Amino acid sequence: MTSNAQTIYLGTMSGTSMDGLDLVAVNFNQKHPGLLHKLNTQYPPSLRKALQSAALRSEATINEMCSLDTQLGQFYASTINHFIAINNIDRRQIAAIGSHGQTLRHNIQKNTPYTLQIGDPNIIAAKTGVTVVADFRRRDLANGGQGAPLAPAFHQQVFQSKETSRAIVNIGGIANITHLPADTSIPVSGFDTGPGNTLLDSLSFKFLNKNFDHDGDFARSGKVQHHTLQSMLDNEPYFQLRPPKSTGTDYFSPDWLNKYEINKLTPPDAMATLVELTAISIANGIKSLKTNIKECFVCGGGAHNSYLLERLSAQLQTVKINSTLQLGIHPDWVEAMAFAWLARQTTLLLPGNLPSVTSAKTPTILGGVYFSQNKR
Repeated sequence: MTSNAQTIYLGTMSGTSMDGLDLVAVNFNQKHPGLLHKLNTQYPPSLRKALQSAALRSEATINEMCSLDTQLGQFYASTINHFIAINNIDRRQIAAIGSHGQTLRHNIQKNTPYTLQIGDPNIIAAKTGVTVVADFRRRDLANGGQGAPLAPAFHQQVFQSKETSRAIVNIGGIANITHLPADTSIPVSGFDTGPGNTLLDSLSFKFLNKNFDHDGDFARSGKVQHHTLQSMLDNEPYFQLRPPKSTGTDYFSPDWLNKYEINKLTPPDAMATLVELTAISIANGIKSLKTNIKECFVCGGGAHNSYLLERLSAQLQTVKINSTLQLGIHPDWVEAMAFAWLARQTTLLLPGNLPSVTSAKTPTILGGVYFSQNKR
């Protein structure tokens, strides 16, 4: 059993790649957060397929989404209970669970901006007997922000250096950057650069019947088709937007790819071209920063795509690129730890957003709290 001196927060992350649930137990009793336990659980194939369908199809019905909200809440709750049991965690020591939920919609480029994450926190609180903090993004949206990205506030806490300016690059389904200036009088900034793994994974499933292209090997065998690449870079308005900005997989979807006739390319050439698009859009984001970036640290699933990292390095030849493991946190667990930290911020009545990142009017306490009815 974990020491009674510790207060534990659980954090969950279900990224836009929709490959499953990352779950961590963290204590914040020290200067650097302590990762006590970790678990990745893949979604059952039928659930993953249904989630992808609901996220990527504009005609998905409210009935589908409501049903998935319940199914996902049950899946999260059973996974959390299993995690608590196998690690012999005393539930009385768990202050809260930070549940990001599964993003199905995120579009702020409209007069009525919206974001939707599902995975019913009422079910999680009822079935685990632990207080849950969820629905983090909409409070930032209500205060004039974009609701994303939210991890930069955590990145600032654990990764900022006074010696050198850094970029933290999270390559999930969507890729995003956090700019951590060495000069702490300069506000932290962050934004989504565009597609990360989402389009690559959709083509990998189509071409290889695999959820992802291992190490980018299939993409490496192709040739970048520069005419198609340049057409995407020149004609996609999102790439021309100045931060703050955020996007989602409902925007950068297979339908988006169809506009550029990617299906006319050979499968390996299509994958190689998309890797190059991802690398260039991330690199352009880093080059647009106002300080000279010397170090870039990568987290998220894209940290395991060696071909993508090679292409990113080629675009950023003066920048040293490493994994966040070099800073003490494995790239697979950064985002889940961020939501454990955000849950802690909320339960302590502290803000979790950075207005310099999301463009919210004020620092804001994020999320809704779903209290456990269990007596401690």
